[in-house]
Amino acid sequence: MVAQSDHGDYYWLTEKERPQTMGRLSAFGGNAGVLLRAYVYARLLGREGMQRVAEYATLNANYMAAKMAKAGFDLAYPTRRATHEFIVTLKRQAKDLGVNAMDFAKRLLDLGYHAPTTYFPLLVPECLLIEPTESESKEELDGFINAMQQIATEAQHSPDTLKNAPHTMPVRRLDDVRAARELDLRWTPDAQ
Repeated sequence: MVAQSDHGDYYWLTEKERPQTMGRLSAFGGNAGVLLRAYVYARLLGREGMQRVAEYATLNANYMAAKMAKAGFDLAYPTRRATHEFIVTLKRQAKDLGVNAMDFAKRLLDLGYHAPTTYFPLLVPECLLIEPTESESKEELDGFINAMQQIATEAQHSPDTLKNAPHTMPVRRLDDVRAARELDLRWTPDAQ
């Protein structure tokens, strides 16, 4: 836990200062911290809050799905109502323009958006699984849709912009095949 001093500095609280704490969590504990955070969030929301969160997540997903369909994106299941997520297929763009779902996802990183899940479920070709959370504002949802429209336009006029993305990240696109065959699971400092 972090606290702020009278001078505006932040510091870690210790077990001595917070005797009721469960203490620090480390990687040794696995995903206990994630599970605990989810449990506390659910408890804080309560029954009514959980219902409200589900409604907002569903509303956000359906809003985005409708707007993206109007913007010319193909929904994998256009007749289904979205629950908390929906799937866009970029099969047409892959066939017509030579850009795939991974190209779109990597370009989203340049535009400030975390890339959605790609290629899942496996039965939908060139798919993006888009899952807006309950806490996203309408402006943020519209911003994502505008970013996808910008990328679709770029795909038509300069597909290499997508194929070489991301451009603004510290690490460029990795060679997926090489990465799978030659695992590099440790960090080594640059020689000076």
